[in-house]
Amino acid sequence: MSKQTDIGLFITPPHPCSYLPEKSARMLFVDPSLTVSGGLMSELSRQGYRRSGNYLYRPECKHCAQCLSLRIPVDEFKPGRTQRKIINKNADLTQRLVPSSKARAAHYRLYERYINQRHVDGDMYPPSQDQFAKFLMHGFEQSFFMEFWLSSQLVGVAVIDVLDDGLSAVYSFYDPALNSRSLGTYMILAQINWLTRIKKTHLYLGYWVPDAPKMRYKSRFTPFELFSPGGDWQRFEQAPTTAQFHQITQRRSEPQVFFSSTES
Repeated sequence: MSKQTDIGLFITPPHPCSYLPEKSARMLFVDPSLTVSGGLMSELSRQGYRRSGNYLYRPECKHCAQCLSLRIPVDEFKPGRTQRKIINKNADLTQRLVPSSKARAAHYRLYERYINQRHVDGDMYPPSQDQFAKFLMHGFEQSFFMEFWLSSQLVGVAVIDVLDDGLSAVYSFYDPALNSRSLGTYMILAQINWLTRIKKTHLYLGYWVPDAPKMRYKSRFTPFELFSPGGDWQRFEQAPTTAQFHQITQRRSEPQVFFSSTES
């Protein structure tokens, strides 16, 4: 038997955009008092929402449509030459999967080192234990740390939410001393490989922002699909041209105060 869930949404006042500093942003938030099940999280991801700790959100900006949710249809993905080299370079790493609620001191130490050396200009600097817990440990019962080990050394962590059709890549952090390994790219490739093995269809990579250089790497995993402001997923074999981008963003659907999802 299925049931219908009505979801309350709240919109923030305009604030500085974290992707494009010269612009302002508004966020549409799911009612934080709502208990979000796995099925509901999956449906929200298909509607372009992301999770940060206990909060589920989607950009809803009046004069900008740069933030488009991107997902990879993993069955159709084939690594390019550079990506194959990265896979081979990291063949000596082993992987483990642990619930994010079971985070240990080693996870935080790696996160702290990563933020201090790679993101001193970001919203998460300076790092703290409280910030780490609220951002990555709490919020969803089907959240895991995909660990990457070099012998007995923890060198990378991909924080993932398990959905009914795939994974949502929440965040990743790694040892900045191992920059030559391209661990950020490798952890995405490892997630694609894992999804292929467990026969799920999509890896949700978060927002692709064409004018934000730090977000452009996502369009290197081809083919990919973008969730347009019109409310549908559109497929691309490579990063869209300016004309294509304008075409998919000119249709906008109005934010709904409530929408429904069906769960078993």
